[in-house]
Amino acid sequence: MRVGRIVQIIVGAMILIGGLGVTGAGAGLIWANATQRDAQGYFMSPSEPFTADGVALVSSVDFAMRPGPNSWVTLDPLGTVRVRASLSRGSTFLGIAPTSDVERYLTGAPYSVVTSVSVLPFAANYRGVSGSRSVAAPSSRSFWVVSSVGPGERHISWHSTSGAWSVVVMRADAQPGVAARVSVGTNTGLVLPVGVGLVVGGALVVFGGGLLIGFGVMALARKRRERAAPASLDDHEAPAPPVRSVPGTYPARLDGQLRAPLSRWLWLVKWFLVIPHLIVLAFLWIAAFALTVLAGLSILVTGRYPRAIFDYVVGVIRWTWRVTFYAFSALATDVYPPFSLASDARFPADFTVDYPEHLSRGLVLVKWWLLAIPQYIVVAILTGGGFGWRDHFTSSWSFVTSGGVIGILTIAAAVVLLVTGEYPAALFDVVMGLNRWCYRVFAYVMLLRDEYPPFRFDGGGRDPGTTPVVSSEPAIGEPDATGST
Repeated sequence: MRVGRIVQIIVGAMILIGGLGVTGAGAGLIWANATQRDAQGYFMSPSEPFTADGVALVSSVDFAMRPGPNSWVTLDPLGTVRVRASLSRGSTFLGIAPTSDVERYLTGAPYSVVTSVSVLPFAANYRGVSGSRSVAAPSSRSFWVVSSVGPGERHISWHSTSGAWSVVVMRADAQPGVAARVSVGTNTGLVLPVGVGLVVGGALVVFGGGLLIGFGVMALARKRRERAAPASLDDHEAPAPPVRSVPGTYPARLDGQLRAPLSRWLWLVKWFLVIPHLIVLAFLWIAAFALTVLAGLSILVTGRYPRAIFDYVVGVIRWTWRVTFYAFSALATDVYPPFSLASDARFPADFTVDYPEHLSRGLVLVKWWLLAIPQYIVVAILTGGGFGWRDHFTSSWSFVTSGGVIGILTIAAAVVLLVTGEYPAALFDVVMGLNRWCYRVFAYVMLLRDEYPPFRFDGGGRDPGTTPVVSSEPAIGEPDATGST
């Protein structure tokens, strides 16, 4: 494996994430443009409550920093702004005017300025301006660019222009105590073109990230073929056949070896030591899921899983298993896992899957979500999980989480190791069997095999389908024939 290829795949995954985010934002804008406008074409906010103890409720916006009048941005950035307001008592005055005129009008009078608004739940934040002076009725002033006064709900429409502007809600008689429900909207025409632009641009970024991932995966596959090829053209010996599982066993094989002696305390910090692995794996898994979708399309059309993608996905699962074997779901070795997608006979854990020559076109549509539901239930019990709900009255979330059987047994083994210095071999066999069950399901839902994972517990470090291979090379951390490591 070349480190550069892994870096290439990680960079491609990062670009893919950004592209998907941009594409999703563009799709959201297109959806909003099609479904979230009212009959007049306005995007309107919900009507929310605002209050002011003084004589006015003010919200200001400053367009002073916008480009000059010849810039396209100034043509119609907000379109026509529409404001609706209604007071709980008294006649309503609603108006828009230059901020400087509003401030002069309200000088010495008490009023409230809306500084920010939060949603989910809704809350308005205010800045109070103190004063004791009364003001004349707002309708008696001529500086309003647009206004409306009268009983019930009032609405105004204003075409946005450069400058500092304020929206003012008051009682028509300018008396203190303003309690209003207000909604604001716009009919800007930028939503659709911006949405289309984001979708197109995001799709191009996704395509670029996919190309980087694809080239990286193909390069890794080429290196694998080169390693498996004969050393020279004069060498007529056929390459060694791929290792296959024992007939009658599941073709996805998970193996692990309890590597003693183990440190009593190292397991307490292993989760921290593998953070570099977790960062790399996060991006490798993004690429793996994207490639699995592509592989699913290939299976649907051709009935074959592209070999380069197959090797990459198996490699990512293998890498994940080595990290979890070391730090989370077994704690059965103190040997640090290698940064590699390939099998490594020197590390005491491995995962392999026999490559299928043909896969069902129909099963690819249902096995990963429908057929696997019973297995998902079992895996959830073994690995743990949680659920949450939202109280609509208090707007608060509550969560319930639980540890899985594998985690509980692994912690129990770690405590025994801490106290006695020995890892219980019987407990290791059970933990390996439970992990093996989960990874068989993993191989199935990642479309690597069509054979349904058996509802069978196969304990022990060696998978029943693994053919023992005698190697003259010592495992990592084990002494060789000379006694050195």
